[in-house]
Amino acid sequence: MRVSQVLCACLFLGLTVALSAESKNPADYPLRVHIFGHNETTFYHNRYPEESRGEGRADLFENGNVRGVDFNFDCSRRLKNSFGFETYPAKWKKPHQELTVLLPVFGQNNAFFTCDLHTQVREDVYVLRHNGLTSEPPAKFKTWMTKHAYDPEHGKNVPANTGAESTQ
Repeated sequence: MRVSQVLCACLFLGLTVALSAESKNPADYPLRVHIFGHNETTFYHNRYPEESRGEGRADLFENGNVRGVDFNFDCSRRLKNSFGFETYPAKWKKPHQELTVLLPVFGQNNAFFTCDLHTQVREDVYVLRHNGLTSEPPAKFKTWMTKHAYDPEHGKNVPANTGAESTQ
């Protein structure tokens, strides 16, 4: 009787851990996030990074719309900014409050980790220009996206015909 109780407890614990683990399948993350910048403090244990905490700014692409997002985070690994027009897969954990982002483990093919961003969704969109980060209305940015066939939610990850121009 005692052995069966221990086995049931172990099975229950294993199922709980498995169900609470975040999926690492990009197909499970329908949204896209472009991280412009962040400030971060990394905490170490025996010379190995243990967690990173900080805050930052990003754009969120959701259902054909784009909005700026201010966020803070506490991740198991260091957060990386997007390079160029790169975006990361994401999904809402708590709508408009907590976003789970799927990030690559750099240096390893097809390896990912998740990080939860505690978000504040803005009414405007962040835009990186030659003189730094600024904001503009979503409709103006959407017009730019259409003109340059840029739609990271649908695999159009690099804008066409941009040359050296900004999103103005």
